[in-house]
Amino acid sequence: MTFVSVTQSFNTTTSMGRLTLNILLSFAQFEREVIGERVRDKIAASRARGMWMGGPVPLGYRVENRKLLVDNAAAATVRRVFEGFADIGSATRLLPLLRAEGLLTKHGRPFDKGAVYKLLVNRVYLGEAVHKGKSYPGEHAAIIPQALWNQVHEIMVSNPHMRAGLARNRSPALLRGLIFGADGRALSPTHTRKQGRLYRYYVSQSVLKGGADDAPYRRLPAGEIEGLVLDQLRALLRQPEVVVGTWRTAQAEAPDLAEDNVRDALARFDPVWSELFPAEQERLIRLLVQRVVVGEAGAQISLNLEGLASLARDLSQPKRIAA
Repeated sequence: MTFVSVTQSFNTTTSMGRLTLNILLSFAQFEREVIGERVRDKIAASRARGMWMGGPVPLGYRVENRKLLVDNAAAATVRRVFEGFADIGSATRLLPLLRAEGLLTKHGRPFDKGAVYKLLVNRVYLGEAVHKGKSYPGEHAAIIPQALWNQVHEIMVSNPHMRAGLARNRSPALLRGLIFGADGRALSPTHTRKQGRLYRYYVSQSVLKGGADDAPYRRLPAGEIEGLVLDQLRALLRQPEVVVGTWRTAQAEAPDLAEDNVRDALARFDPVWSELFPAEQERLIRLLVQRVVVGEAGAQISLNLEGLASLARDLSQPKRIAA
């Protein structure tokens, strides 16, 4: 392809014309690069002064006159995410609470783990302007105090397995790993705090993982279901067929153990229970209960006869020695 100018002495069919064209193109490219550098330097200088230079507006702010201003309603959502993560220590356990409270992302969608972590690492909420990995004091107001930011990020840098353990220890749950819905889906313990009060729940595993929310029982108050299970467990321990089944199982290791000893031992469940710490109560429930299924008719308990036999032998031992 060649170019011939009829008004100027410019002809690319000759070597001189091609040289002239290349020189002009080089200067044009140079000018474009200089303009780009100046724009980038201007943006960097403005960011260093803490100015808002455009882009997606973070949740919790709005833009007026090219400045970030706090949107109080959305800022409350940001604080809830930070405070909830600092309290629970797990984004997975925080998600069902955010969904239950109807909190949404900037785009009007329910939170998922990615949205939670993206929000937790955004230094804009500290009142800072970030540019190419560096942060500067911003012109806008902070939504999150430094102390809360530090608390959240201390949790985030910790080992995930340790974090999961801490989250479990903060919220004791008698039925952890034992309770299921009628559809077979596990219900996992979670909790939240409001005005200093602890609220505990068992939430469908599918909801915790951000999946389908069509579980029959998405969230159950932990205190109510635990109380119901304990009442049924007390009633079951008094039933003759349970006493006989426990006695026969216990005889495998204690042939001289009498049925009356087993009945008396199981009847001592309440006094023993009241003397245990929460962690010990949880271990005892795991020993005695195999599975709890929550359905329309209430909670159905499957007992662990081996565990009952072990409890009966332990509680009968003092009487046998005294005799």
